[in-house]
Amino acid sequence: MKPKLIVLDLDGTLLNSKKQISKRNLFALQKVKAEGINIIFATARPPRAVKYEDINLFSFGTVVFYNGALFQCNVTDREIHYSISKGLVGSIFDYCLSVDPEANISVEVKDEWFTYKFLDYREMMKITTNPTIISKEILKTYDCTKILITDCNDSEHIIKKFGDQVNILSTDDGKLIQIMSVKSSKELAVKYLSESLGYKMSDVMCFGDDFNDLGLFQSCGISIAMGNAIKELKEIATEITETNDNDGVALILEKIPGISQMQANFELIPIHSAGHSANGNDS
Repeated sequence: MKPKLIVLDLDGTLLNSKKQISKRNLFALQKVKAEGINIIFATARPPRAVKYEDINLFSFGTVVFYNGALFQCNVTDREIHYSISKGLVGSIFDYCLSVDPEANISVEVKDEWFTYKFLDYREMMKITTNPTIISKEILKTYDCTKILITDCNDSEHIIKKFGDQVNILSTDDGKLIQIMSVKSSKELAVKYLSESLGYKMSDVMCFGDDFNDLGLFQSCGISIAMGNAIKELKEIATEITETNDNDGVALILEKIPGISQMQANFELIPIHSAGHSANGNDS
């Protein structure tokens, strides 16, 4: 099958463990674009974390941020933003700290990152900057795009309390809890964008590696799990490819009719971005 639309996760999928895209993967993307196949990058990252010095992802296609909470539809020229209301943000904030005072909480508002105390995420999230510190009172006045919680002993109590009001994901081996609007998910964003192009979800091929890709795998016509993906994805995938460190994306794209075979001996192109990957390994 030749897909009409290809959806790619970034960290753990298109990017290797060093946050690089290989020349082979890059060339495969160029061939896909040349064949007229639409591309969507669906990531947990914020906008600032996909502005690379070496590669312009926007030249290949649309980018969905924050697991579907923020994206631009080029067909309708609309920005879609699903936020969590400030009242609910305050409730989640207070509840989480009441049950686990040691939990670290930060929030994303469009493309700005805030917290109420010093948090050093540079090593954990492989970033160069940390969130801006503001008071708890001011933090609770924002309608937030995303809430991030780390160093939380148990996410189940949060899911039980707020699971019907927001979309809650536990990723990076449980090290990071991501909370978005109940309206936001990668699959809903991709559905919106694919329908704007006149396609169905059965026309879509998706790639992923972590829990925030499960909905895509359940919705798309073809789903490709990376060799490094969680077992839950591998169990429902159409196909399992090589790992993100072994050009797993290119190996599949090269099989699409019209995409020529790649040559050997590819160099790596480093990805330099300002900001964080939003869930450590995104997905």
